[in-house]
Amino acid sequence: MYIEGSLVPGEVTSQERRAADQPQSRVLGHVVQCDGARAVIAATIGTDELSLAAIWTVGKIISINLGKTRTVGLIYAIERPGRRWDDTDVNPIMVHVELIGEVRDQTGTPVFDRGITEYPYIGALAHRIRAQDLRAIYDLGGRRSVTIGHLSQDSSIDACLAVDETLTHHFAVVGTTGVGKSTAVSLLLRKTIAARPDLRVLILDPHNEFAAALPEHSVRIDTSTLDLPFWLFRLEELVEVLYRGREAVAEEVEILRDLVAQAKHAYRSPGTAGLLRRGGDGSITADTPVPYRMAEVLRLIDERMGQLESKGDRPHYRQLRARIEAALADPRYRFMFSSHLIEDTIHETVGRIFRIPGDGRPVTCFEMAGLPSEVVNSVCSVLARLAFELALWGGGKLKLLILCEEAHRYMPADPRLGFAPTRHAFSRIAKEGRKYGCYLGVVTQRPGDLDPTVLSQCSTIFAMRLANEQDQAIIRSAIADSSASTLAFLSAMGQREAIAFGDGVATTMRMKFEKLPDALLPGTKDNFGDRNREPEDTAGLDDVDLARIVERMRNAGRRGRAATFTGETETSGPLHEPSAFGSIGAPASRFTR
Repeated sequence: MYIEGSLVPGEVTSQERRAADQPQSRVLGHVVQCDGARAVIAATIGTDELSLAAIWTVGKIISINLGKTRTVGLIYAIERPGRRWDDTDVNPIMVHVELIGEVRDQTGTPVFDRGITEYPYIGALAHRIRAQDLRAIYDLGGRRSVTIGHLSQDSSIDACLAVDETLTHHFAVVGTTGVGKSTAVSLLLRKTIAARPDLRVLILDPHNEFAAALPEHSVRIDTSTLDLPFWLFRLEELVEVLYRGREAVAEEVEILRDLVAQAKHAYRSPGTAGLLRRGGDGSITADTPVPYRMAEVLRLIDERMGQLESKGDRPHYRQLRARIEAALADPRYRFMFSSHLIEDTIHETVGRIFRIPGDGRPVTCFEMAGLPSEVVNSVCSVLARLAFELALWGGGKLKLLILCEEAHRYMPADPRLGFAPTRHAFSRIAKEGRKYGCYLGVVTQRPGDLDPTVLSQCSTIFAMRLANEQDQAIIRSAIADSSASTLAFLSAMGQREAIAFGDGVATTMRMKFEKLPDALLPGTKDNFGDRNREPEDTAGLDDVDLARIVERMRNAGRRGRAATFTGETETSGPLHEPSAFGSIGAPASRFTR
């Protein structure tokens, strides 16, 4: 190991761990072949040593004694030459290992180094790794860490995670359905919040399951309590809402671009008779986050339709007006177009969504199960963009984590799918967010369908069971070559088990997450109505209240006026730091529900 430019030799210590009367051949092997990345160990197993042969099993880490150092290897294959077994004599076996680093003693303490400075020689002794050497391999060297589970190989050794490196370099949790991704994410959030109380977390929760897992840390925002003014939407995001995911008409979009800019100018300067200032620092565009009234846009449409020079464009004006009126009349969109959202309420909106101030609950569970599917992409785009700009203009004082459950929905690998502004907003966080304190957490069951640019920016990955070959190939391309054999276990791992690799861990490790209490598992509580009530009797197979279900469907878009989240009264306060839009628009005004 090199320290401050000089080579520090290891101490020569005895590698012998066997009793004096123990046979020399017992559970030991010798190196018979080695290249730059792998080695082959020859060993023998007697008929009376089958219980000890468990040391030579796939997935175990072994040690090769080189005197001053001990090379560490991961067993990825084992075979009996000739593929036959002799019950009357010893059986030779060949053990294939991948070299992952070396351990040397410094002042009596083992220290692990990922590099290999001295390769095993033919005949070098191989044996079960010492427990203290195994701890040294996964030691984080004094970095701020939390314990998230234990090693699969040795349950007595904790699996630790470097919190700061995991956050600042982004992280991903991948795995097929039912392996415990959401539970693992809940555990990671709990540990991270305890270690980083300054962190604020926004969870994009498509299944409304995380509020139940973090009851003491989180507030809930759903369609009945969401206030996201339409004037915060950029033009392309508003177009996505108005056209409901269908292809937009270019002529109508250009008309809308001009009218929205005029409506914003009329709101700020009502005495200018709609004259739009152009150029200079005070110019207003359709993307400027300034309040305006949709009634003003409709008035401008009517005014233009009455002009002779607009005769040829009247069908476009009529269609655009019909689209706007349909959105205004849809009760599911009241979180955008409610009448009280016309005022400049950006301080309240941003402060409530991003928990500024946090009031002891730094996590926002943004529940999207009841959100119209055609506006999900636009809403996610707005939230991701606001998060980045808050961190950018907050001067590094705000630390935000955006956790994307089912991230392949918003950031698909195929650029023809999804919503481009949403993909760009999250990609910007992935590429630049760490500089300003905006971090990204990605959770997906299909890493092969996720934008590879985003996944490549996640420097810590927890890979749980993956059965799809394409998904395995994606993870295989992200892991270091010296640990590639570890991924051979991806299709056979158990519940809550994961292979963790990247900046957040000392070295690639196969580990098992801690078990959470049943009451704190995601999705264990009812997503509708009172979450604390007793479960209904389901003994009768036909005991289904269809009238109640239909009533819920009809009321899904109606706004509830009670501003409560998880039983706590929601409080909104002004931003501690100047808003990203503080110099734009009228001063923020409080509103009453």
